[in-house]
Amino acid sequence: MAGDAIRKLLANIINPYTDMKFNCHEILSALNRRIPRFTFRESLFQFKTCTSLPSQNLEVDSIQSISENPLYCLLRLCRTLSSLRKIHALLIVNGETDDPLLKTKLVSLYGTFGHVKHARLLFDEIRNPDIDSCKVMIRWYFMNDLNDEIIGFYKFMRRRFLVLDNIVLSIVLKACSELRDFVEGRKLHGYIVQLGSPDSFVLTGLVDMYAKCGEIDTACKVFERIRDRNVVCWTSMIVGYVQNNCAKEALLLFNRMRECLVEGNAYTLGSVVTACARLGALHQAIWDARLIFDEVSIIDLVSWTAMIVGYAQSGFAEEALLLFTDKKWKNVYPNSVTLASVLSACAQSGNPNLGSSVQGLAIKLGQGDANVMNAVVDMYAKCSRIEDAVYLFESMVDKDVVSWNSILSGYSRNGYAYEAMRLFNRMRANCFRPDPVTLVTLLSVCASLGDIRFGSSLHAQSIRGGFLASLNVYIGTALLNLYAKCGDAKSARSVFDEMAEKNMVTWSAMIGGYGKQGYSNECLELFNDMLKENVEPTDIIFTTILSACSHTGMIREGWRLFQTMSQAYEFNPSMRHYVCVVDLLARSGNLEEALELIEKMPIQPDCTVFGAFLHGCITYSRFDLGDLAVRKMLELHPDDAGLYMLVSNLQASRGRWRQVGQLRDLLKKKGLRKQLGSSQVDLYIGEISSQRAQSFG
Repeated sequence: MAGDAIRKLLANIINPYTDMKFNCHEILSALNRRIPRFTFRESLFQFKTCTSLPSQNLEVDSIQSISENPLYCLLRLCRTLSSLRKIHALLIVNGETDDPLLKTKLVSLYGTFGHVKHARLLFDEIRNPDIDSCKVMIRWYFMNDLNDEIIGFYKFMRRRFLVLDNIVLSIVLKACSELRDFVEGRKLHGYIVQLGSPDSFVLTGLVDMYAKCGEIDTACKVFERIRDRNVVCWTSMIVGYVQNNCAKEALLLFNRMRECLVEGNAYTLGSVVTACARLGALHQAIWDARLIFDEVSIIDLVSWTAMIVGYAQSGFAEEALLLFTDKKWKNVYPNSVTLASVLSACAQSGNPNLGSSVQGLAIKLGQGDANVMNAVVDMYAKCSRIEDAVYLFESMVDKDVVSWNSILSGYSRNGYAYEAMRLFNRMRANCFRPDPVTLVTLLSVCASLGDIRFGSSLHAQSIRGGFLASLNVYIGTALLNLYAKCGDAKSARSVFDEMAEKNMVTWSAMIGGYGKQGYSNECLELFNDMLKENVEPTDIIFTTILSACSHTGMIREGWRLFQTMSQAYEFNPSMRHYVCVVDLLARSGNLEEALELIEKMPIQPDCTVFGAFLHGCITYSRFDLGDLAVRKMLELHPDDAGLYMLVSNLQASRGRWRQVGQLRDLLKKKGLRKQLGSSQVDLYIGEISSQRAQSFG
């Protein structure tokens, strides 16, 4: 029975390496003829003899130069897990597993087939493993991203006083980097110094480890001690700077790299784009990145993907899509990262049709993982195809928090506030814990609904989850915006004061909250505080404060701020700024000054400007100036029936019935009818209110 099993096993292994003229059956026939008693060791000896047949009868040259150890040769020929298990079983049955070389080969093969735990069990059976056996084991830990196991195995090797080479040291450093294990990484650095003469790969690993652990100064010191720096070394340091929010230093180092005539790779490219984006130099970032990209002569997936990601993340959606559809790259198949970035670009450019095609391509290429499907949901939602987004979301089997966040954000963005609330309840029922993105989205929904009660419960939930306003600027800004829009300026200010980090949106939301409540003095005080923090005001900030001054009658302060815009900050006032100032002057009865401002505007005033002026004219019964405003509005929109009706009403209020009749006859003659809805003038206040709403966050 044992002989039959071995013959069958040999047939399965040798068969792929023999041609049509000399097949495995002939080998086994030769074995049967020459071996009357088929024992295991003798069979292997005869196997070695048979595989020494003329080379023209075999397809693989490695069989000609077969190892002196036939067992080792048998393992070398193993190509499937099932064959490996059969050979292993036979070795155990026949007591042939004591050889360390055979055991190490078994460890390597089980690692090759992904059975790392089984490989470790076999490794532990080796009585005195040497450095070569250990390198085989740690290599498979590395290939399977088992970083904790790498650290543990490294300690095992140190306990056995094995001298580690640069390959093992690089692997352990990589594990420390991925785990952000600064303590173990620093100990390893000391051991490397004791060994002496580390190569560039080990030193680069140290740079990467210190950078990822947040010790960027130490990483820089190690980097400066490296004599022969290759592109990997330079890139590791640049990436480290970017990861530690040192964008300026990253760009300076990139310039040094180019001065040293070192060409960047795809990873350098991506880091440069990110650094420039953080410094606000997006156009320069894309230009520099594209220069590097065009210098790369090899057409590869990494470079292509890095450039597309850079374009998409920097807001250059059209460039990302053009690069993706470039025929030059037709033979490069995108991965999930590429596809997700392209879908993001489709969302930015409002191109759902191309997004649908990318979705089909992802499915065809087998790249329809959760990241890609989440990007598809987000794309449909941002392109206002919420039904398609919901359909895809409901069809997803493996939903994660990002999936739920994508559809929640889609509901919020498209005005489906109540659907977002119901979906959140489903999310909790399915045992998904909300993350900061979930909370920010729902707080925005509560703000739009004015639901301070549910918003306050979310505030409490964020505290329980450890997502504090003091630590997360997005959570803090969303909470501040909620309280401000719901009229709770006190709670909004409490959140504002709690926040350790504030961005422009934060300042704008708080100033807007005060402005909405008519607290113009607080608006101006907070504006001055913002300037003391060296935060440059934006046009939305100015609109917010001007609106607050208009509502509270602070004419002098509002006018001074308007002049400050153009003089101190070199802002060119936009239409909405002029609307606010005209409204400010008209509300306070300064109609001549308002008209003078309109006449001196460097841009053509629109109906919202004249509408604000007209509102003041009606309030203070200055019909002469009101007629002027209406005429100007009719010049801009001669076919707006609502404007004619407004003129008619103005004439009627003054008892001019003959003019009223003439206007109505003119309307009939022109064939104009007042449409249900609003005219240019009917909603001028709505336009102003909309601008204020944007200002208030």
